[in-house]
Amino acid sequence: MKRYERLNTLLETLAEKGAIDVDELAEQLHVSAATIRRDLDHLGKQQLLTRTRGGAVANAVSYDLPLRYKTARFASEKQRIAQAAATLVRRGMVIGMNGGTTISEVARTLATRPELSAEHGEPAFTLVTNALNIANELIVRPHVKMVLTGGVARPQSYEMIGPLSHRILADLSLDIAFIGVDGIDETGATAHHEGEANINQLIVSRAAKVVVVADSSKLGQRAFARICELSEIDTLVTDAQADESQLAVFKEAGIDVIRS
Repeated sequence: MKRYERLNTLLETLAEKGAIDVDELAEQLHVSAATIRRDLDHLGKQQLLTRTRGGAVANAVSYDLPLRYKTARFASEKQRIAQAAATLVRRGMVIGMNGGTTISEVARTLATRPELSAEHGEPAFTLVTNALNIANELIVRPHVKMVLTGGVARPQSYEMIGPLSHRILADLSLDIAFIGVDGIDETGATAHHEGEANINQLIVSRAAKVVVVADSSKLGQRAFARICELSEIDTLVTDAQADESQLAVFKEAGIDVIRS
């Protein structure tokens, strides 16, 4: 197991249990206790946990892991979701995106689709996003017209939030919005952070079509702040491992469900 995968596992276990033990983790991950101690010390310095004599206990931030620790989770599923979501885009569209690992995969997939290459020097599509990492990756693509909202950057997700973001989004119209979520259930789509949820609400309100992209671990889950109700979502793109009984809730709400 690579170090970033091990760090991700430590944080996920901590978020689930609230406390972790060095010896138990060493046995579980088949590494030495010294390795686990170094990993916990590293995460402790970043204030992602609090070290104890025999392990660590959770900080509140552990439940909303920084984006750099989420990239390894369900990687293959997210890539398949991105491929399916990208087929919904046509040349000339104005696309809205929030942040997150699955949305980042959608952006990368769109940027490399041959049918969306530059034509006569004109951009193939316009991308409006509040995610700094997505803008950083796609700004070098000559066939993408990039619009980045203003706002205050949130380090955990690289998303820009706050009133400054509203000023740009309020004046734009989107053909389609791709929204990454922390949870989606019968009450709607939700996010861990209220500031991100607020910007996501505005992106949803400006779009003619709303597509939620979420791997199966997000289905049936509910986070702190609501993004939108199910009635505002047109399409859900998820992976093949999604439970049919959970998907039935979304289908009954009139959402087109795509499993990839």
